[in-house]
Amino acid sequence: MTFSTTETPATSRADAAPRLPRPRALLLDFGGVVVTTAKRENGLDEAAALAAAMLERGRVPVPVAEVRRNLQAGLTALTHWKHASSRRLEPRELTHREIVGDFLAAELPVSARALLIAEAAELLDALQTLINDHHLRPGVRRLLQVARSRAIPVGIVSNAHSGRSHRRILAELGIVDAFAVQVYSDEVGMRKPNPRMLELAAAATGVAPADCWYVGDTFDRDVVAAHRAGIGAAIVTRDKHTDHPPFDVALDADAVFDTPEGLADAFEAALATPPSASLAAPAPAARSARRAALLIDHGGVISASHPDPDALLALGEHLSRLLATPGAPLSADEAVRMIRVAKERRAERKGDSLAETQPAEFWVDCFGADLDERSRAVLAAEAVDLMHRYGRAKSRRSLRIGVAEVMQECRDRGMPIVVVSNTLSGRAVRDACAAHGLAEYIGAYVCSDEHGMRKPHRSVVEEALRIADADPSSSWFYGDKPHADAAAAIAAGIGHRVLVRGGAVVDDVLDTAVAAGTATHVVDDANGLLALMQQAKPHLAVS
Repeated sequence: MTFSTTETPATSRADAAPRLPRPRALLLDFGGVVVTTAKRENGLDEAAALAAAMLERGRVPVPVAEVRRNLQAGLTALTHWKHASSRRLEPRELTHREIVGDFLAAELPVSARALLIAEAAELLDALQTLINDHHLRPGVRRLLQVARSRAIPVGIVSNAHSGRSHRRILAELGIVDAFAVQVYSDEVGMRKPNPRMLELAAAATGVAPADCWYVGDTFDRDVVAAHRAGIGAAIVTRDKHTDHPPFDVALDADAVFDTPEGLADAFEAALATPPSASLAAPAPAARSARRAALLIDHGGVISASHPDPDALLALGEHLSRLLATPGAPLSADEAVRMIRVAKERRAERKGDSLAETQPAEFWVDCFGADLDERSRAVLAAEAVDLMHRYGRAKSRRSLRIGVAEVMQECRDRGMPIVVVSNTLSGRAVRDACAAHGLAEYIGAYVCSDEHGMRKPHRSVVEEALRIADADPSSSWFYGDKPHADAAAAIAAGIGHRVLVRGGAVVDDVLDTAVAAGTATHVVDDANGLLALMQQAKPHLAVS
């Protein structure tokens, strides 16, 4: 079920095929390559009648006109969802139950919607051939015959809401046995341009992606997926959607054919080329040495924290205004006490988990555990704002010695800086750094409340390295906690792991971390870090 929208046609797409590398496997899209579809004149009416009959058998009748209206609205909405998904790097596919429940039957009565959700796979299988006719495209049989005669495995890689219907259609066309593997998005849970679909198909044929051709009919899904997967040749056969992408796509195909007939000719020509004379994939350009980066913790490292009872009381007053009612007053002092209890509950709930606590979890489940339904609803609505207020109110911050000088040195050397912080409010961390006058030096912040995980989970540091496009072995992590900062840094391969005294951990523990190799250095303040970095100046950053 594919529906197009009217967009500006793609231009500057090459029609002439260049010489293509000899393939060892051939991967094909289904719609637009193997088959083309044509809307059946009364297809939507028949689909609505089928769904209405299913509801009638379940004794939850709904007028056919209402079922038809839902189907049409749902299919239109699905088209927009598909286009939006094509911008994602690794989009997932909707489940059958999501397609029916959230799109095709979204506005039907509860019992009717529940019935169709339960029968979602059956319904989607039937709708595929009720709404569209499927016609084998010219040149496909010859293409498959050539592949079989030369022992070239062929696979299908297709976005589909019903892979089983595609298998049924191929069987009816008499070509299902031509395929070594069929990869359908609804069956594998991901959809193009997710490159893993092509990687899976290539692995199933026993051929590396670089030795495969992939043929599709869209630039935003097929060509992009092929490039991401490292496919040897990304090829397009034009169909109704080819020249009307939903948005601009920078990547181009290696060849574009009006029909698969031209594809079959190019396939035979490439196979006729002796393997030794085949165009080898160009060797990847040597990547220049990646630069070093400074990854730096916030609390206890960039800034020292000091209790701020006045700010905490102000937060208590705000909570009192939000939650107090004439019959149930809440004092600011009581609200502050409840925050302390919430912290204890959070610690108990978190245990050894490295997943960061989210705002609603803290304010509704921990702070509001004993409150009434109205108060919990207020907390749910205000949780994100409350967490920012709490992040600012927990303590006063003072800039630690030498931090600004280190950041200036990094800027002078072209060395990116990423703040990597375990925090309940990344927004509050940004506020503090801005207040210290450091915002201009800091490229980005990886904060646990936004990332989802806490140090020592290595993914937190790995995200920072991706942002900086940095080499771990020559990069620096500056923190104050061996068990969080240094442990995460060593797990991510950071070469220089420097801990600072005066933070959250006593000196003996810091010294032990250096002796054990978890940290590489301990310094009294950031001036010590600056001295270490200047000693390593030749390796500080590489353009």
